[in-house]
Amino acid sequence: MDYKELDYHYDGSLSRDRELEMAAAFPVLMRKVYVWMTMALVITGLTAWIVATNASLLNLIYGNQVAIWVLVIAEFALVISLSAAINKLSLPVATGMFVLYSVLNGALFSSIFLVYTSSSIATVFFITAGTFAAMSVYGYFTKSDLTSMGKFLFMALIGLIIATVVNIFVKSTGLEMIISYAGVLIFVGLTAYDTQKIKDMCAQAPDAGEGMQKLALLGALSLYLDFINLFIYLLRILGKRE
Repeated sequence: MDYKELDYHYDGSLSRDRELEMAAAFPVLMRKVYVWMTMALVITGLTAWIVATNASLLNLIYGNQVAIWVLVIAEFALVISLSAAINKLSLPVATGMFVLYSVLNGALFSSIFLVYTSSSIATVFFITAGTFAAMSVYGYFTKSDLTSMGKFLFMALIGLIIATVVNIFVKSTGLEMIISYAGVLIFVGLTAYDTQKIKDMCAQAPDAGEGMQKLALLGALSLYLDFINLFIYLLRILGKRE
């Protein structure tokens, strides 16, 4: 829905009431975006740590290729279902799907504790958090329209995915490093772009009802994915291996 097309000026009283409602909805929705994103990151981190410290769970997941593929397919199915059917889902169901996705991500990312030292994981996490915060603040406050940058970054992301798939077969260390640096640049830019897009959406929201909260949840998912991918690519560059 394009909220710019709604008529807020039926009469002066309605306009003022609607403006007040919109002004009240904006901070509520923005707060929910970041609360949900933070919640998902915490769930992912805790799940990864729990799995990494449990030999039985590690063996269940990484001792069987089928289990890994089930997790990967389940993640894709959740994201696609959540995005495509968001208008049909209730807010509790949509939130539950987001939480489940965070848990599955954590289970898959548990392997980083086996590959990298705990100190380097912590260091890279704080570097990621600082970089993410800086770019999110930029995206929120900048007066520049980042739409054209977002389109370019989306095309670059497609190229990154193709290069990643190719390198699965080529197994080039040099190409892997190029992909990692490119990934950092792409998700740094996407963080700013997605933040601006979410801010504009929340600023145009007519209220903070369930419909808009579900869209805010999708915004939280976008920023969560930006953070996770930025962390993974930075970890490949800066992480110290066990």
